[in-house]
Amino acid sequence: MDNIIEVKNLGYAYPATEDQEAHVALKNISFSVKRGEFVGIIGHNGSGKSTLSKLLNAIILPTTGDVFIKGMNTKNEENLWKVRQTAGMVFQNPDNQLVATIVEEDVAFGPENLGVPPEEIRKRVDRALDTVDMIDYKRQKPHQLSGGQKQRIAIAGILAMEPECIIFDEPTAMLDPYGRKDVMETIRRLNKEKEMTVLHITHYMTELVNADRIIVLDNGEIVMQGTPRQVFSQVEALKKIGLDVPQMTELAHDLIQDGFDIPKDVLEIDEMAELLCHLK
Repeated sequence: MDNIIEVKNLGYAYPATEDQEAHVALKNISFSVKRGEFVGIIGHNGSGKSTLSKLLNAIILPTTGDVFIKGMNTKNEENLWKVRQTAGMVFQNPDNQLVATIVEEDVAFGPENLGVPPEEIRKRVDRALDTVDMIDYKRQKPHQLSGGQKQRIAIAGILAMEPECIIFDEPTAMLDPYGRKDVMETIRRLNKEKEMTVLHITHYMTELVNADRIIVLDNGEIVMQGTPRQVFSQVEALKKIGLDVPQMTELAHDLIQDGFDIPKDVLEIDEMAELLCHLK
C-alpha cells in the first residue's frame, strides 16, 4: 500500500489577535497514512487535533513543514480543489454541512459544484445514500432527522464527491449513544467494505478499538503511536496527559493492580468475559 497522506515536519501557529496572543498549535509533526488504513487521532482539548484536521483538508496552511495529499502539496493553490476532493472532511456538527431543504439535494450539492454531469450526480447520490443506509430518506427534510441520521447524510454528501480518504473531526461528539453507534458502524463499513482511508479524530476511546493505528497528540506534538493494544495498554501514561482508555482496558489495569494475572491490553467486553471465566 502506498501513502495517501504524508505529513512532514508540520508546524502551525495561530497569529496574534486583539484578544489573544500568538499560539503555537502544532510542532514538528511527521507521519504518513497508507491507502485503506484506519487511523485514530486522540488528544485532550487544545492538543492540536482540530488544527491538524484543518491542515489535512487545506482549510488552513502550514506555518512550517508540508502536508501532501496523494502527492499534492496543500501549499500549492492549484491543488486546493483536488486536495479537498481527494480528502473529504466530516465535521463535528452535521448542521454545519447540511445546505439544502431535501436530503437528496443536499447530497448532490458537492458533485454539482465539481461540475459532475446531472445523470452521474443522480447515480452518485443514490449510491452514497445507499452506502450510509439512508436511501429511504432521500425525499425527507434534513431538519426532521435525528442527529445520527443528519451525520450520515453529511457523510453521504462527502461520499458523493468520491474522495479516496475521509477525515472525521469528532463526528460523534454531539450525538447520543444511538447516533454514535450508527455513525461508527457507517465509518467502519466504509473502511472495511469500501476500503476507504479513514482518519478519525475523537475523544471517545472505544471508537478506536478496531483502528489499525492510533496517534496521540499532546501540546501540539506526537507523544505516542501504535496499534490500539499498544497505545491503550499504557494506561498511566495516557492518564497523565488527561486521556481515558476503553473501559475494559481500565478494568484490566485495575485487576492487574489487585494481583490478577491477565493481559494489560484487553479492549472489548467479550475478550474480558472470556478471561474472567478462566481465572482461578
